[in-house]
Amino acid sequence: MPPTLFISAGEASGEHYGALLIAALRRKLGENAQFFGMGGPRMEAAGLERVVRAEDMAVMGLTEVLLHLPRIYREFRKLKRAIRERRPDVAVLIDFPEIHLRLAREFHRLGIPVIYFVSPQLWAWKKHRIKLVQRYVSRMLVIFPFEELFYRERRVQAEFVGHPLAELPPPAVGAAQFAAENGLDPAKIWIGLLPGSRAGEIGDHLPEILKAARLLASHPGVALEFIVPLAPTLHPAQREDVARLVARHGTGLAVRLVNDARATLAHARASVVASGTATVEAALIGNPFVVVYRVSPLTYAIAKLLVKVPHVAMANLIAGRRVVPELIQRDFTAANIVQQIDLLLPDGVPRQSMIEGLGSIRDALGVRSPGGRKELPGAIERVAAITLEQLGVSLRAAANEVAQS
Repeated sequence: MPPTLFISAGEASGEHYGALLIAALRRKLGENAQFFGMGGPRMEAAGLERVVRAEDMAVMGLTEVLLHLPRIYREFRKLKRAIRERRPDVAVLIDFPEIHLRLAREFHRLGIPVIYFVSPQLWAWKKHRIKLVQRYVSRMLVIFPFEELFYRERRVQAEFVGHPLAELPPPAVGAAQFAAENGLDPAKIWIGLLPGSRAGEIGDHLPEILKAARLLASHPGVALEFIVPLAPTLHPAQREDVARLVARHGTGLAVRLVNDARATLAHARASVVASGTATVEAALIGNPFVVVYRVSPLTYAIAKLLVKVPHVAMANLIAGRRVVPELIQRDFTAANIVQQIDLLLPDGVPRQSMIEGLGSIRDALGVRSPGGRKELPGAIERVAAITLEQLGVSLRAAANEVAQS
């Protein structure tokens, strides 16, 4: 029988990695290999049979999750039912711990090995969950260097595989082509507005960001255009909601909705970026930016009690210092955004200092051989190799069971 793999991702960044991983595994296993699980349209295009759509599960924050709990629980049960019925040979779970740590328990009960790719941020909060990882996860594959030591000190088989985004070449589309494809004016200064990949995040962030855009656009003698990239995990109705938000809060502004976040970051002069994977993407591309984030007051109050890290933005955590400004909760105001963006638009010390700091983040996320001379295989290829290794163990164990029965 062809091998069957369960692969699951619940957010835009993880869904991107999942699509790359399925493609890498299919090259090695051939077209007969079967992939099923949770994912977005890119994973489906790569060959995943979607039991659950990632866009139906991407909810952030305690109060936000509670509002959607019936739907989330219904989709979760659908995943568990498919796992029990199909019994995959190996499971690869990508980030999204609220769902995936619970699925890991189910896989463990069924004797199916679990590879966890992109660690939950247990080093920041909910450290008690380490017991779940110790018990249910066979291999933990991390994308930030400091995470490997964190897990190994806690008796988890962990390996730093590098960051997939660090290996991507610059976007192939040039500025002129990007402008032509998206109705942009090359004579104007472009500013990226990245309010998040989830519908809830966008609703919380985009109105204030657009208010800042109006203030920026009012500066005399400056011609600006604003670019809002839409995550591929947003379904059509959610994309229409974003367009309505722009129409309501961006009246009179030149705002373009596009489908390519990386090209936006490559060609924008500066950006406003919601905290998350996009901050790493902006750092790797080298686009100067400001980090923003806001959740419900209850979610924030609980997070303040539980989260013990010196920075919110992953880019700053990797650097070990405040490379980019963080405007979180009450500090996230249009006036504060304008104050920070105004420093980054002209050539000068603030802009150059940030660009140099972003370079240090790129260096930290590269992976080299122990001697430092030769690049190791990329993150996705390493995850694929480890998955194949675990798959071989699983298939051999299954064959032995059949032989002994």
